[in-house]
Amino acid sequence: MTGIDVVYACVGLGALCAAVLPTALAKRPLSLPMVFLAAGFLVFLLPLDALPDLDPVRHRGVVEHLTEVCVVVALMGAGLAINRPPGLRAWATTWRLLGLAMPLTILLTAAAAGWLLGWPPAVALLVAAVLAPTDPVLAAEVRVGEPTDEEDDEDEARFALTSEAGLNDGLAFPFVLAAVALTTASTTGWSTEGLWHWAWSDVLVRSAVGLLVGIAVGRLLGWMFFQATWKALRLSEHREGFVALAATFTAYGLAELLHGYGFVAVFVTACTIRGAERGHRYHRVMHAFTDQIERLLTAVILFLVGGYVADGGLAALTWRGAALGLVLFLLIRPVVGWVVQARGRAVGRERAIIAVFGIRGIGSFFYLAYALGVAEFAAPARELWAVVTFTVILSVLLHGIAATPVTGRLDRAREPDDGS
Repeated sequence: MTGIDVVYACVGLGALCAAVLPTALAKRPLSLPMVFLAAGFLVFLLPLDALPDLDPVRHRGVVEHLTEVCVVVALMGAGLAINRPPGLRAWATTWRLLGLAMPLTILLTAAAAGWLLGWPPAVALLVAAVLAPTDPVLAAEVRVGEPTDEEDDEDEARFALTSEAGLNDGLAFPFVLAAVALTTASTTGWSTEGLWHWAWSDVLVRSAVGLLVGIAVGRLLGWMFFQATWKALRLSEHREGFVALAATFTAYGLAELLHGYGFVAVFVTACTIRGAERGHRYHRVMHAFTDQIERLLTAVILFLVGGYVADGGLAALTWRGAALGLVLFLLIRPVVGWVVQARGRAVGRERAIIAVFGIRGIGSFFYLAYALGVAEFAAPARELWAVVTFTVILSVLLHGIAATPVTGRLDRAREPDDGS
C-alpha cells in the first residue's frame, strides 16, 4: 500500500460522504465537520505506514494556502446567500458585532491569555486575533440557506451570524498584523511612526482597498452577468456555476495585489453581485457550486485536523491553554455578544443564539499559519497550534451538537400558528 493509494481512497470516500451526510444528518445533533473530524482521528490511529505527515509547523505553507482557499470560497457563498440588502439599519446587528463585539473579544481574550498562560503581549494578542473571527465554513447549520426572492426571508440570528462571519474574517487581519508589529517592536523598539503606520495603512487603507475592489469587481461582474448586450458575456443565461470561482479569485487576487484585504473584497464582491439582480435564479446556481466546493474542502481540512490530533497534535496543550478556549466559548463571546445587542433588532432567543454561536474554525488556522510565517513569536509554535486546534475542535463539537436542536426550536417559533 502506498501513500497515494490511501489519499485516493480517502478523497473518494470523503467526497461521497460530503454529498450524502448533509441530508442524512439534517435532523440529528451532528454536523458534517464532526463526522470528518472523527473520521480523520480514527483513520490516523490505524497502523498504516503510508499516512502523510501532518505537522503544521513543518508544512506551514500548505496549511496557510489550503485554509485560505477554503475561506475565500466560503465567503463567496455566504455573500451570495444573503437576501437582505446592505444598509446601516438593516445590518445594524452586524455592525454591532463587528465594531463592538470583535474588538472587545480580542481585548478580553488577550487579557485572559496573558493571565492564564503568562504569554507576552504580542503572543497574547496574536492568539486573541486568530480566534476572534467567526467562521463561515463551519457554520452551515446557523447561517442563511440558499438565495431566495424575499429580502426578509431570513431570521435575524442566521442573518447576523452569516454577515458577521463574512466580514470579520477580513477585519481580523489588522489585529493579526498588530501582533506581528508588536513582536517585531520588542526587538527594534516602539515608535509613534510605527503605530501611525499600523492605524493608517493596516487598518484604514487596506480595509478601504478591500472594500473598493469588492464593489468595483462586483459591479463589473454584475453588469456582465445580467445586463451585457453581448450574449457571450451575459453569463447568467449560460448557468455555469464555476463562474463563482472566477469571481472569487479575481476579487481576492486583485485586492491582495493592491495590498488590500482579499477576504473583505470577496465578501463585498458577492454581496454586490447579488444586488445587481437580486431575484435572479443564477445566484442559486453559483451558490450551489460554491457550497459543493466548500463542503469538499471542509471535509479534507477537518479530516486532516482529526489526523493531526491522532498523531499527538494536542500534546503541547496545557490545562491553561484548554482553559483559554473554554473561557472564550463559555464566558467572553456569550457575554460580549449579548451585551452589544442591547436595544438592537435581535431579541430573546435570537439574541441568545447570536451571542453563543460565535463559531471558530478554518480562518483561525489560516491566520496562525500566516503570522508564524512572517514573524517569530516568544512562544513555542506547537503550543500555539495546540491551543488554536483545541479551540476549533471545541467549537466543532459544542456548536455541532447544539446547532440542530437550537435552530429547530427557532424555526418552530417563527412558524405561524395554524389554529389562529
